[in-house]
Amino acid sequence: MHHSLPTLLALALLVACSPGNGTPSAPPAADSAPQHPADQRPFVVNEITRFDEPWAMSFLPDGRHLLVTQKRGELKLIGLDGTSADITGLPEVAYGGQGGLGDVVLHPDFSRNQLVYLSYAEAGERDTRGAAVARARLTVDGKGGGKLTGLEVIWRQVPKVQGDGHYGHRIAFGPDGYLWISSGERQKFDPAQDMASNLGKILRLNEDGTVPADNPFVDEGPVAAQVWSLGHRNPLGLAFNAQGELWEIEMGPKGGDELNRIERGANYGYPIVSNGDHYDGRPIPDHDTQPQFRAPAISWTPVISPSSLIFYNGERFPAWAGSAFASGLSSQSLVRIAFDGDNAREAERFDMGERIRAVAQGPDGDLYVLEDRRRGRLLRLSPPPAAE
Repeated sequence: MHHSLPTLLALALLVACSPGNGTPSAPPAADSAPQHPADQRPFVVNEITRFDEPWAMSFLPDGRHLLVTQKRGELKLIGLDGTSADITGLPEVAYGGQGGLGDVVLHPDFSRNQLVYLSYAEAGERDTRGAAVARARLTVDGKGGGKLTGLEVIWRQVPKVQGDGHYGHRIAFGPDGYLWISSGERQKFDPAQDMASNLGKILRLNEDGTVPADNPFVDEGPVAAQVWSLGHRNPLGLAFNAQGELWEIEMGPKGGDELNRIERGANYGYPIVSNGDHYDGRPIPDHDTQPQFRAPAISWTPVISPSSLIFYNGERFPAWAGSAFASGLSSQSLVRIAFDGDNAREAERFDMGERIRAVAQGPDGDLYVLEDRRRGRLLRLSPPPAAE
């Protein structure tokens, strides 16, 4: 049973002002982890090519090509030899601020059906915007490029609002074939707790955008029916580990970036609780003041500004098997996260010297990262020759 937002906010105020809560215990935090400057990284960095504000990437089954999105609304087919060609047939995107073309993910049965899923910011009425997810079939032509056909929008943020922040809109397919979408609260705070809105939520859908009959809030209305978890701020990483568990990483406000294990029907507390504070200095009660909300597995203050999340299972870096990697924007880093069951810790951090928008594991087991800027590079991270 879920209380209304006014009730939840009243409870938050009572708890925050109750005796004994003036000095909350320390929040879960990233352990002190080795920091690796550029000249001490355990990998060799090679540039493949450059982009205009890249956002996401997805490898094709041939292992030699990948799709890369650019925020202004372009999709590129990239060869690992640096070749680049355009994919046409994309939806019109609302570019500006944090908005534009976002994630790109292949259907699990892509080799048979050629379906590609894209997230993007979509314009609405009266200068409003919202994230959307569409799917289409990819056809690669003999000239090295290709096109999308049969594009259909299968999900939209509700409601569309004004502003250009916190779309979230990462996409992932789970091992059971369901489609998962992270939806940011669009810098509007309260919708993260409002079950009439799908903002500030993690969503679980069928591959065609319809709602699975066993979702936790399926009886609470058509929008609530999409929701798997709530109380999120700006979730920009979404990934499954080898055990089939879903993990999410999100930007906190002023402090308090979070790594969360996502569980059915769980409420992660934003904006009622956070291990960060508002940018104007107003405090937000910490998670440990209200244990009914799920606390993060790791909380970062100072923030890392996480932008994507993967789990590594390749053979090129055997010491990293089972680790997660988060790309960092303001931290200009690649953060390795180690796990012991549901417990997580920052294991080490690699200085990349630029804002990192995305990290992916290639079919070859190397890591690939996208820099977040004009002329942002696609980099391949490989073991040093002596380590191979």
